[in-house]
Amino acid sequence: MPQYWRSKIREAGRSFSYLAARQQTSWLLFLYLVFAMATASAQTGSSVPTAETIVASMAQARAENRARLRPYIVTREYKLYGKERQATKSEVVADVSFVPPDSKEYTIQQINGSGLGKMIIGRMLAKEAEVTKDYGATDISPDNYDFRFIREEEVSGQRCYVLELLPRRKDKNLLRGNIWVDANTYLLRRTEGQPAKAPSWWVRDVRIALRYGDVGGMWLQTASEATAHVRILGPCTVVSRDVKYKITELVADASSAQTNFLEATSGRSLRQRVIPRPAK
Repeated sequence: MPQYWRSKIREAGRSFSYLAARQQTSWLLFLYLVFAMATASAQTGSSVPTAETIVASMAQARAENRARLRPYIVTREYKLYGKERQATKSEVVADVSFVPPDSKEYTIQQINGSGLGKMIIGRMLAKEAEVTKDYGATDISPDNYDFRFIREEEVSGQRCYVLELLPRRKDKNLLRGNIWVDANTYLLRRTEGQPAKAPSWWVRDVRIALRYGDVGGMWLQTASEATAHVRILGPCTVVSRDVKYKITELVADASSAQTNFLEATSGRSLRQRVIPRPAK
């Protein structure tokens, strides 16, 4: 075979090998990209922890928050509405004092409108103080609830895990509904639901929504809304928001904590923080 044709065949072979290598490289690159995308997708899907992991992290965050609790007095504003929300039937302002771990007392400071507001809100505050004394019985924990992961959702710009609350027993102090758990801190941002058991024959169709926020390094419930149908009275809505806090660093033994705290606040300057209206 002439030298000319030999050289042409060798060039064609080299060109074919180069083209095949390029095609193989392209296919390998394509497969690598597909693998990378699949891996990223799998990692994204698995970035959401299981309900069990979320609940365990919630328990740790709740314990850490309880360790940060300090005595405080909160001034809270309540508004009572009837069927229409244009005008309030009653407005009540109350001071609620709390001393860790389980002492809570209240004093109603101001009432505008019907005396019905004082009666309803007085009962709510008395119930709140009662529940505080046995917070373990109503804690959002596996002792009281089963949990089911529903979705992720943003609340006030914060990524949250939404879990369904499934009460483990019929108890009027437990809620059947949903909670929104901050994906970074594992603290509650929102709770919504209805009592696992009807509070009484007089009240039905109860719906409760709670909001939480930071108060001087403590994570507390700062607003609420409760709607219900009350026999004879009809639809009622109670909306509350915390207006301001007085916080003290006072440390007292459990046996005399409430007395010492209230005595100390009369002659000691306290740090005060104004809580803004919760975002709607």
